[in-house]
Amino acid sequence: MQVGKSTFALYFGNRGFFPESLIAEARTELTDVLNKLGYNSIMMDAELTRYGAVESPQEGKLYAKFLEENKGKFDGVILCLPNFGDETGAISALEEAGVPIFILAYPDELDKMGFKQRRDAFCGKFSIMDVFYQYQLPYTAIAPHTVHPKSKTFEEQINTFDMVCRIVKGMRKMTVGAIGARTTAFKTVRYDELALQKYGITTEVLDMSEVFRRVRKLDINSEKAKAKAETLKNYTNFKNVPEKSFDNLVRFGVVLDDIIEEYELDALALRCWLEMEIEFGVAPCVLLSEINDRGFPAACELDICNAVSMHALQLATGKPTTCLDWNNNYGDDPDKCILFHCGPVPQTLMEAKGEVIDHPMFAKALGAGCGYGCNVGRIAANPITFASSKTQDGKLFFYFGEGEFTGEPIQEGFFGCGGVAKIDNLQEKLNKIGYTGYRHHVSVAPGNVAAALREAFTRYLGYEITEI
Repeated sequence: MQVGKSTFALYFGNRGFFPESLIAEARTELTDVLNKLGYNSIMMDAELTRYGAVESPQEGKLYAKFLEENKGKFDGVILCLPNFGDETGAISALEEAGVPIFILAYPDELDKMGFKQRRDAFCGKFSIMDVFYQYQLPYTAIAPHTVHPKSKTFEEQINTFDMVCRIVKGMRKMTVGAIGARTTAFKTVRYDELALQKYGITTEVLDMSEVFRRVRKLDINSEKAKAKAETLKNYTNFKNVPEKSFDNLVRFGVVLDDIIEEYELDALALRCWLEMEIEFGVAPCVLLSEINDRGFPAACELDICNAVSMHALQLATGKPTTCLDWNNNYGDDPDKCILFHCGPVPQTLMEAKGEVIDHPMFAKALGAGCGYGCNVGRIAANPITFASSKTQDGKLFFYFGEGEFTGEPIQEGFFGCGGVAKIDNLQEKLNKIGYTGYRHHVSVAPGNVAAALREAFTRYLGYEITEI
């Protein structure tokens, strides 16, 4: 379930005191740059307004009509100012756009500062920002204040805005599956369904008995089961897994895929112990790993809020994410810790294919042979963004930050899938996370996307942010 790049609707502002000859150049220039960067764009016909730009409220209404006619075909608007740009026309055009808006102001050149050549988009951008603020119309502006579309800086800015658009589009309406009821042992992952619904996040809840009924009913010789068995065998190492346990993992894999499709889920959280281990002798860690590796966020231990965080990270990065424990210190280094879980980590984030074993914790609690499915491996060195969320007082809260997996060694006997994470001021962050009531889980994705998360969450989605 990979995400593609955004499509942008292009808006060009004009103010008659300034050189309108720059507008035609900008229409061609911006379109070409976006195309080279791999983005699609749409523009209103240049013949509909003077110079193919918007200056008056009447022209703004024409642009608003253009957006309405193309609703669903674009993910964000780039408000381009080749010159100063008219504020009232911009409001008329974009007040009902319903998508993120990026304000791009061309820079003036020192050898073109005469009245016939000077843009004054530097000042015009301030005026647009001011009026948008007055109308409470959210927008995105990224430093530096002015930037040429052909510059490397613009490429960096538009890549960030692309992430913002994907996050906003994917989070405004999402469905997360809660598979299994929350039992007493899972108080750490309590959440408020109604709070999530206020933000457009629907929770579909399935009782574990329904999952077990489907698993028992599934024919292991069916085409679906055969295809799933082949997928799993190619995915990781099952050489020490008994046939009966492997077959049960196959059945659960098919059932989870069916549930994702039937309920049109965007993410899921699974209550992964102890009923599955008692009834079927398997732990679903490796199944969650394989699902995550497809770019579908799947959290363990019924952690709905981290399933939501994983979805946000996956929208931003376009890469598989995982849910881990804040689990161990790493010697005496205050800025390092071991992030770990029993095996839901996608192979995309691992150093190599894992090996499926009998889960040691469940073997201790229930006896040997009851928990096949733990996927053992190590997480590869990589820059990361981490995040988590909670519901409280009818609101949705997030924290997020950046760090890196260092690739440093972890003792051979350390089971599951873990990695050494280095995060600046880690001890202070951990205290803040604990004091503010977040769970012991954290969502992790490769790459540095915290800026895009902050912009999308605070500017457009209205989430509460806990600074750590």
